[in-house]
Amino acid sequence: MTKYNPADRDQYGHYTGTEPATSDHGPIEAAYLQAVAAFAEDTGIDQLAVREPQLGGFAHFGLEPPVDGYGLADHFPAGPAGFHDGALVPIALGLELVRAMLRDNGAWCRLEDEGEFTVHVGWDQYLYLGSSRPCEAALTRARALGLFPERLDASPYDFAPDDPAYVQRPADADFWARLHWTVSAHRAVFLEEVFAGNASRWHRLTRDSIETVRSRLVPRSRLAVWPDLLTDVATAVAALTDKDLVEVVWEDEDGQITSTVVDETQFEEVASELAGARAAGVVSLSAGEDLPLFTAVLPDGDGVLRARWQTEPTPSDRDWAFLKTLRRGQVVTGTVTSVASFGVTFVDIGGFTAMINIPELSWRPFNHPSDIVSVGQQITAEVLDVDMVWERVPLSLRAAQEDPWPQVAQRIGQVVTGPVTNIVPFGVFVRIEDREDGFQGLVHTSELDQSPEDVMEVGDALTVKIIEVDIARRRISLSHTQARTTRSEGGIEAGSA
Repeated sequence: MTKYNPADRDQYGHYTGTEPATSDHGPIEAAYLQAVAAFAEDTGIDQLAVREPQLGGFAHFGLEPPVDGYGLADHFPAGPAGFHDGALVPIALGLELVRAMLRDNGAWCRLEDEGEFTVHVGWDQYLYLGSSRPCEAALTRARALGLFPERLDASPYDFAPDDPAYVQRPADADFWARLHWTVSAHRAVFLEEVFAGNASRWHRLTRDSIETVRSRLVPRSRLAVWPDLLTDVATAVAALTDKDLVEVVWEDEDGQITSTVVDETQFEEVASELAGARAAGVVSLSAGEDLPLFTAVLPDGDGVLRARWQTEPTPSDRDWAFLKTLRRGQVVTGTVTSVASFGVTFVDIGGFTAMINIPELSWRPFNHPSDIVSVGQQITAEVLDVDMVWERVPLSLRAAQEDPWPQVAQRIGQVVTGPVTNIVPFGVFVRIEDREDGFQGLVHTSELDQSPEDVMEVGDALTVKIIEVDIARRRISLSHTQARTTRSEGGIEAGSA
């Protein structure tokens, strides 16, 4: 719906008439608003929802100069924070928002009644109206007002995600648990609350203030958790000279947090403004330089995420998204990336680093993890747990393999001969399988004919009887005296380990 006559277009579709691209602040602007009101009436709606609100930021490309308050003055009692995603406005206020957009005053949004009605204002006073009904009376009214309606399949300002494959992370119970842990670990962090495009508020969080801040957040805002940004003012001012476009955050003597976006032409001005601050920080807005710890979007009160903000996923966000796909007991494949000096094995599973503790490497005994795995080796393991708060995934290599212990338990009563592997004050350990990683059992001193220190050495062969296998505790009890008795009685035939 425009004021531009389709007859005044060249062969490329460009308007060549004399109508200005700015609002006349008069009868033509009024005609636009009357046309919107007519379409709303024909559709049968009396309120609209604000979607994806934007406020004029550092750059302004409009043909008309921006105004104080972005055209929202007196419309939202709570100030710009009332102009948030999902805010319901009556048609009269919706028309005032359309007026502000037609004048390019600095505020922009989509106005929608989902599935029923939409109003999108584009560049150069192009107005896009969508309705679930034919609205023939409204079309007649628009033409009578001197406007030119043209049917389209869709508005170019319909919402379309920047990355259709990107799944947003909601600020759910997991997010708040994670935030509580982060604050506890770092003592203080910053929460950036973006409620209208590039309009934001900053909150410094401590363990005592998280829930208070949470209760005051603007609905459907986009959240970013940052490490404590503040340092002494002199250090922050010095950092300005190394940046191009930055956001400066500072705290005054009353603890109030303020932020502003500036470039090199404003560094001197903002430096003087920081003179009264007790602490300040600088965040580069250059792509990839400064990143928050993690991000999220506030869901509605019913837990449903309806805000459509797109956020750049941080490395931690990507890890979180991957963790959400894992389940305890799931079998995964990965590549061993390193074996730490303290024995933990690290495994890359789809870009996330999981770990295998020593007991989970094998059912069988070994001296060092490198006896079981090596860097670059492809392995299959089972997920033991998914810790969303600490972002840890312990794996078990042995759980993905058959447990040999039940087979060992079937050997109770068998007599075998094997090497002594260790001598201790309370007995000796004997390997009962003919393999380097064979299971070992304890022959207690009470099951020996004499003290082992006097007559035995590591490596000596000893004939023993398997008298108990404790599968739960992974222990094997052996007896030398019972083995001799069994043999003398012509019992179970002895085997060789």
